[in-house]
Amino acid sequence: MGKVTLLEETTRKPLTLMGKRAGICWGSDIEDPEKNYKRGLECLKTNHGRVLEYVNIEMVLEGYSARVIREWYTHIGGAPTRLQASTRYINYQNFEFVIPPSVKNKDLALERYRSCMEEIQKCASFLIEECQIPKEDAAMLLPLGMETKIVDKRNLRNFLDICKQRMCMRAYWEYRDLMRDILKELRNLSEEWELIVDHYCKPKCEFLNYCPEKKSCGRFPVK
Repeated sequence: MGKVTLLEETTRKPLTLMGKRAGICWGSDIEDPEKNYKRGLECLKTNHGRVLEYVNIEMVLEGYSARVIREWYTHIGGAPTRLQASTRYINYQNFEFVIPPSVKNKDLALERYRSCMEEIQKCASFLIEECQIPKEDAAMLLPLGMETKIVDKRNLRNFLDICKQRMCMRAYWEYRDLMRDILKELRNLSEEWELIVDHYCKPKCEFLNYCPEKKSCGRFPVK
């Protein structure tokens, strides 16, 4: 079971901070916390997203698979971006693998290495074809199934975008568990976070009122 630990650098009053930052540029009174709170909430309601980037979320994620953390890394808003082949749809019947030079140079090591990979392929194929196990769960046979730990830092705008994608019922089950764990900790941090989590940390279908996915879970009509 995974564990989320929020670090002290995480913004405790995100709405108040957003309102204060916006107030500086609007020539408003930023000394009144209540006015800052209302201004920040208005920014959130009207989708003035730039102020979301001032809200800091820093946390330790541990006990989750290296595989799901690999997917977590794909949400890197504002930085150089990339796409990578998904372990969710890998061809388990005949996947390619890298052999380190140190292994290639030793016959016994190379034989054992290839044998291990072939056994993983056979086992994965058996689980998928004979036992009807989803490919995404059979993927745990790969070394990415090991647990890992990271320290993570991101802003609220990026995090809300993650919620829209990864709280979807079509997201990988461990990712949905990870999101629920994070939201639970944020919700308990302050009343301001409770409001944000309850009203804005939702899958994209709840904002669109329809499902944009090719394969819908049926919660909303497909468009």
